[in-house]
Amino acid sequence: MRKIFIYSSIAVTALLLLWAYFWIDALFGFLLVGPLIVMGVQDIVQKKQSIKRNFPLLGRLRYVFEDMRPKIQQYFVESDTDGAPINRNDRSVIYQRAKRQVDTTPFGTQMNVYAEGYEWMSHSIVPLDFHSMEHSPRVLIGNRDCKQPYAASVLNISAMSFGSLSANAVEALNSGAKLGGFAHNTGEGGLSPYHLKNGGDLIWQIGTGYFSARDEAGNFSPEAFRKNAANPEVKMIELKLSQGAKPGHGGILPGKKNTPEVAAIRMVKAGTTVFSPPYHSAFKTPRELVLFIQQLRELSGGKPVGFKLCIGRKSEFISICKAMVALDIYPDFITVDGGEGGTGAAPPEFSNFVGMPLLDGLAFVDNMLKGFNIRQHIRIGASGKILTGFQIIRAIALGADYCNSARAMMMAVGCIQALECHKNTCPTGVATQDPELMKGLDIDDKRIRVANFHKYTVESFVELLGAAGLDTPAKLNRHQISRRVFTNKVRTLEQIYPSVKVGSMLEPVVPKRYQKSFASASADKF
Repeated sequence: MRKIFIYSSIAVTALLLLWAYFWIDALFGFLLVGPLIVMGVQDIVQKKQSIKRNFPLLGRLRYVFEDMRPKIQQYFVESDTDGAPINRNDRSVIYQRAKRQVDTTPFGTQMNVYAEGYEWMSHSIVPLDFHSMEHSPRVLIGNRDCKQPYAASVLNISAMSFGSLSANAVEALNSGAKLGGFAHNTGEGGLSPYHLKNGGDLIWQIGTGYFSARDEAGNFSPEAFRKNAANPEVKMIELKLSQGAKPGHGGILPGKKNTPEVAAIRMVKAGTTVFSPPYHSAFKTPRELVLFIQQLRELSGGKPVGFKLCIGRKSEFISICKAMVALDIYPDFITVDGGEGGTGAAPPEFSNFVGMPLLDGLAFVDNMLKGFNIRQHIRIGASGKILTGFQIIRAIALGADYCNSARAMMMAVGCIQALECHKNTCPTGVATQDPELMKGLDIDDKRIRVANFHKYTVESFVELLGAAGLDTPAKLNRHQISRRVFTNKVRTLEQIYPSVKVGSMLEPVVPKRYQKSFASASADKF
């Protein structure tokens, strides 16, 4: 092919020059073939890509098709139920609710109800009337040490940073939260003007980089934290220990998205890829972690403070529980993130193979808090692919008090799952810092869609509660959700994730399945 290109280029050039001898306007033909010849010569000369070097011009199609593959796969190849990370059925529900379109489906389920892993909830012969129920249930977050408790929605916007998301996307999300009366987690990228501009309730997340709460050396700054925590929009503070999509890795902001504005907010150098440290420098032991949480609560004027983590070593979470009991100090909430959670950028090994999935982690955390008899002090939030009312039901049945969603909220604001979050080329202007692409995201339109999605998803959750004959989420339990574990075998979540007796982790003999982790756990070290 290389020889064919060279001979063809010479022949076409000679032909055009000969033609121009008789008709000078023939030289305009070089406007068409000239760029192609130049591109082909570049392909032959370069040495990094063998396909282009051996197949000049034609080899470029390989990279074009590779770039188009996710779109072709999503729209023309995959079925409605097998797409990943989020299938078409779920995407359609999100878009329909955001746009206030019909979100019902015809002709019955497309799910294989006899397939392993299929789940369903138990309904009641005497369901409750949806219209007589509370359509926007709230959860009060704040224990005895909290002076400014917060009544949170059962569904909120999960952590996504400015820098990862565009300014327009952050504004639309926050303004939607304001309209709908729910909370917006800032992500670890710090408090930006776009989080504060529209007055929506904020959960300020503090990560290992301490953005918006750090000194010039990158260490935690009590003064900077106190100043930003005093913002009336900040309702809660979340200390991020790990993230489900990349636990143990730390956040990543690609250099292409690290604009001077983003860099100024984070106090880093513009244009560089920013790696947050994988661990915190403000504490080293479980006791120090618990004391740091107490310090944050005091510096914030008594606002609810908690931490977020993806469960890894069970013994380390048990160590935190032992420290809480020993110090008699408790966070106001714990957010459990699942390994299936989303991210703007992460190494595939971390996204695919590190971190406990949400359901397993959620059941474990709820069991530990009950086992140590401290559940009454702490609310549990769940994040990790929460998209629909049923997924809220399932999370609360396993032990959560409320849920957070990131990717569903991104889709409500316009995301089409183009899988280009890390490239700064997001075509919808959601996950990019390119000002030209951001222009396509209209804040006034998208904020309404965010509020709509929240409203109708929460209402679907309430309607499911009513179908089960329950008037409050607190009455949900693991017995009410069933899963097919084999063709002819069905188990409830209680059978799959057995509950523990309250106080059982304080007894002389702890439950057998936790004995090894308990024995290796210490309040003085991780």
